[in-house]
Amino acid sequence: MARVAAKDLVKRFGKVLAVDHVNFEARDGEFLVLLGPSGCGKTTTLRMIAGLETPDEGEIYIGEKLVNDLPPKDRDVAMVFQNYALYPHMKVYDNIAFPLRVRKVPKDEIDQRVREVAKLLRIEDLLDRYPRQLSGGQQQRVALGRALVRKPQVFLMDEPLSNLDAKLRVYMRAELKRLQRELGITTIYVTHDQAEAMTMADRVAVMNEGKIMQLAEPAELYYKPANTFVAGFIGAPAMNFIEASLVKRDGEYVLDTGVFKVPLPKDFVQFIEEAGAPSEVILGIRPEHIEISREKTPEGFEVEVFVTEPLGSETIIDFRHGDAIVKAKYPGLFEARHGDKVWVRFKMKEAHIFDKKTGKAIV
Repeated sequence: MARVAAKDLVKRFGKVLAVDHVNFEARDGEFLVLLGPSGCGKTTTLRMIAGLETPDEGEIYIGEKLVNDLPPKDRDVAMVFQNYALYPHMKVYDNIAFPLRVRKVPKDEIDQRVREVAKLLRIEDLLDRYPRQLSGGQQQRVALGRALVRKPQVFLMDEPLSNLDAKLRVYMRAELKRLQRELGITTIYVTHDQAEAMTMADRVAVMNEGKIMQLAEPAELYYKPANTFVAGFIGAPAMNFIEASLVKRDGEYVLDTGVFKVPLPKDFVQFIEEAGAPSEVILGIRPEHIEISREKTPEGFEVEVFVTEPLGSETIIDFRHGDAIVKAKYPGLFEARHGDKVWVRFKMKEAHIFDKKTGKAIV
């Protein structure tokens, strides 16, 4: 197994800067996810590591070896694509065996390794079928088998679950994680699905506009986002953002949103003053950190319900805050109609404060 390091990677397509000085290291045996919206540069980064794209600047290391000038076949990596890329005229056995035959591995060893991989992936009974006779989940396992059979140092996966239905996708997340843990292969996985990233990754690199916004463990991304982009991208429903003014009164800071005023917790003061106490900020509050009640609550304020989204185990309540719509999450069923008045209270200990100009986290 091996680590993978990207140092100041840059890739341009004409005037478009697709990857902008990206730096990260996937540790030996780690499951690292590159997460971000379409067009953020995550797949281009993965393709540069695989050798399918050439970086304009920067260096790529696999193990201790600089691989910028090595062709894909000499990098000892295996890539699993979104569309599986199986050979339709070959049976499952031959699809899995293909990379070994290309390398002229002895026939007996090929048979042994194909059957070992098939057993690991639980597709032993599919070896005589053609890809067209398989379900999406089965095809995905065959594509994984073709990558695994080579025993590479590194796995590179480009949204391999995106073509599966929701139920199978959840199941395959667990299977992929089990497989990676069992084999201990360094894995770099690209996705735009934050649920995949949060449930599978050891660490996540959140990307936007060709840059890494934050590289951290999933829990840190959720509880300590570095900026408004990460805060808004992680979590479902997304974090609410409310523009506010920061006012200091008698040594305390009060947040004025134009609809309500609330004193900030005392342990916020140090961070705010270290950041220079900007007058204009953004209050970030997750839906699960907003309490909803039909009765008046201390430190609460009255709002008008816009719409409710009952989900069984919980209800999402959208309410108006000035001209904006804010989402709150209520555990269980909460029945309300458009225009109903309810009371809400923000759990300010769980709130995030961002600098309005830079978008960077203050608290």
